[in-house]
Amino acid sequence: MTTTPDEVVSARSVASAEIDDVLAQFGTSRAGLTSQEAARRSALYGPNAVRSHRVSAWAVLGRQLRCAILVLLAVTAVISFFLGSSTDAVVIGVILTASIGLGFANEYRAERATAALHSNLRHHATVMRDNRPTEVDVAELVPGDLVDVVLGAVVPADVRLISATGLECDESVLTGESEAVEKHAAPGAATSPGATSAGATDSGLDTCVFMGTIVRAGTGTGVVFATGAKTAFGDIAAGLGERHPDTDFQRGLRKFSNLLLRVAIVLISMIVVINLLLDRPLLESLLFALAIAVGITPQLLPAVVSTSLASGSRQLAKRKVLVKRLVCIEDLGDLDILLTDKTGTLTEGRISFVDAVDPSGSTSRETFLYGLLATEYTGGTEQVVAANAMDSALWAAPGAAEAGAQRYERLASLPFDHTRCMTSVLVAGPNDEHLLIVKGAPEKVLARCVGVGPEADETLTGLFAEGGRVVAVATASTTGKAHIDPADENGLTLRGFLVFLDKPKQAATESLRELAALQIEVKIATGDNPLVAEHVCAQLGLASGGTITGAELEGLDDEAFADAAQRFTIFARVLPEQKSRLVKVLRQHGRSVGFLGDGVNDALALHSADVGISVDTATDVAKDAADILLLDKDLGVLAGGVAEGRRIFANTMKYVLMGTSSNFGNMFSAAAASAVLTFLPMLPSQVLLNNLLYDSSQLAIPTDKVDDEQVHAPSHWDIAFIRRFMLFFGPVSSMFDFLTFGIMIGLFNAGPELFRTGWFLESIATQTLIVFAIRTRRVPFLRSRPSVPLVLAVAAVVAVAIGLTVSPLAHDLGFTTLPIGFFLVLVLLVIAYLVIVELAKLLFYSEPIHPAPFVRKRGLTHRIHRRAARFSAG
Repeated sequence: MTTTPDEVVSARSVASAEIDDVLAQFGTSRAGLTSQEAARRSALYGPNAVRSHRVSAWAVLGRQLRCAILVLLAVTAVISFFLGSSTDAVVIGVILTASIGLGFANEYRAERATAALHSNLRHHATVMRDNRPTEVDVAELVPGDLVDVVLGAVVPADVRLISATGLECDESVLTGESEAVEKHAAPGAATSPGATSAGATDSGLDTCVFMGTIVRAGTGTGVVFATGAKTAFGDIAAGLGERHPDTDFQRGLRKFSNLLLRVAIVLISMIVVINLLLDRPLLESLLFALAIAVGITPQLLPAVVSTSLASGSRQLAKRKVLVKRLVCIEDLGDLDILLTDKTGTLTEGRISFVDAVDPSGSTSRETFLYGLLATEYTGGTEQVVAANAMDSALWAAPGAAEAGAQRYERLASLPFDHTRCMTSVLVAGPNDEHLLIVKGAPEKVLARCVGVGPEADETLTGLFAEGGRVVAVATASTTGKAHIDPADENGLTLRGFLVFLDKPKQAATESLRELAALQIEVKIATGDNPLVAEHVCAQLGLASGGTITGAELEGLDDEAFADAAQRFTIFARVLPEQKSRLVKVLRQHGRSVGFLGDGVNDALALHSADVGISVDTATDVAKDAADILLLDKDLGVLAGGVAEGRRIFANTMKYVLMGTSSNFGNMFSAAAASAVLTFLPMLPSQVLLNNLLYDSSQLAIPTDKVDDEQVHAPSHWDIAFIRRFMLFFGPVSSMFDFLTFGIMIGLFNAGPELFRTGWFLESIATQTLIVFAIRTRRVPFLRSRPSVPLVLAVAAVVAVAIGLTVSPLAHDLGFTTLPIGFFLVLVLLVIAYLVIVELAKLLFYSEPIHPAPFVRKRGLTHRIHRRAARFSAG
């Protein structure tokens, strides 16, 4: 082998070289590599992966330390240590370490959960090893491997073609051009745009196919000349960096954090100015202001979110749902409309052959024979290799072996594609008869036939009305031809129809009810005949808003198309581009759209959807485009996944609303108190300790139970709602803080230490216990019971807070012993607070709040990131 691991092979030089020279350059042959040589090269070149999914503890820790406020607080604590305030500095250091440790532990655990999920997502390619076809993981491909590329596959590496039949590739992920590019094995057969292995657009590369591109038509075989980061796709993906584009949920988190950051800046500025006007020490004022900022910022929000998502991913895995990115769980819960294929979702997905009939509807052995000849098979009828489920069912039918297909010789073929919707073969018969056989969608085939009588249309309509899947078969006599092209598929004679059956799933009816209970509208987008789709939907009881075909959609302007997308339930005979357009239009009208598909023709729609959903048995391109994979193609499984996504979102919002009410209220109280008291209302270390204890209790929120109404309706981020919640309930919290201030000074005549200790306990008690009221719109405990871990966590935090005030650490923390009477007052304050909050909830929720819908846009960068995830080492 003349190439080395560090060498970047020029795609242009490989494309223009003769095939035998390329094989020699990479030390291989048409028999492929041996297993031993492949293993040696794998160790030399590394995995065929654009990125490696490895969990780095240092990277996670680095993200925890990236908070500017925490860094500034740590620096200030160090300065205070050298200026003599060593006790405060040590206490602050311990609290910061514990806080960072909690965030690190939870995010690291979530990262490991993500890695475990990714290791379950595998893609395979067929290569020649030891002179026989072998299926291997795409990560195991090495330069010199001979690999097959087939319709619907994502090309697994940069490959120089050795053979190609009607091969066309979608290279839009590299070039941005949507038109498929023709590929050939011989140099100079055609000139078309492509990409070099350095990632630049080039021409004359029609003998090469590139990693990440999609096979839109035909088949081919070639030798791998570049893998992993050395490919054109790897070079582009590396330039984009490791970070994935943000999801809507992540953007919502960022907006929420920015909201609290603005509030924190206002409070810090106000505190610093007030304390300087009161001639208080600058360092003490700065520490207190920074502590307040830490208290109001949602430090552990990432930890709460990651804990929720990691827990959710495990629950979804038990429900046979694999999530490629954890944050997509939240988006799954947002769905309010599902666009899905019919086959395998509403039907069993097991195609059985029923009959072969002539145009009049009578059983025809001749039609059956022509149908067999138009399938992929090798070795006569001894070893059949079928290209799709219908071809497999045809060969599995009784009498297939005796039909006489072995008497014909296949001379040429034209593979199926989603534009023609047909496949053609050229065969030589026993009497040296040359015959072109065309098999495909009835509407497409009949349009190319001559002399079709009305009886054929009546037969076809009757077969569709009975729910059968129908394939038309036609022929044409040819002489002297050795190859065929689409122009030959004209002037055909209709021979009849092949009838197949795919029975409706018995469980689909219940699954549709579950989705309806979740307020998810189901629409069907299928390439099948409208009568067949209506028949299946009627059998399953799916309420239909009407049916429209792809041909009818084609003539609509944008406004009429949008109206049809929202009004109709069944979209039949639709093209891939129309599926994608349906998704985009529905999203533009405020709907959160999920698309469920498993074929190469579903890739565009999967990319366009808010959540792309596929199955583990789908084509590579569908699995690559999807956000979520179902291990069982069942709408019931999907319904369970949506419910889990909504449960996680609901629990995340509990923490968010806690942070915008009690946190804001307590920090506002601290800022106001510092303006009227002659001393700081709480020491910086006490503020941080308060925040640490509070956040620790909230880590149990992901385990909490969720009310039915929170699951049975989609929920979206609404910053305006969160702001209203903060401004409504924050003052309620502050009101009880001010009441505590008055009691401590007026009733207990408290000095600085007693005041701080009393407010510290009142703040912890009200701030943590309020979660039981905020977690539900119902009456807590009576009509909505929290989880046991949440109850125990809150109780433990309150107990620890009380224990600290009487422990040996109390003096170092600035606490003192409280009188017994205070605890009676504390109990009354907490009870009054919870009652007032319950009454405030009735007022706040008296008018429905409608979350603002959002729209997610995805472009070329998003597609490259998704495709890069496929070519990653687990």
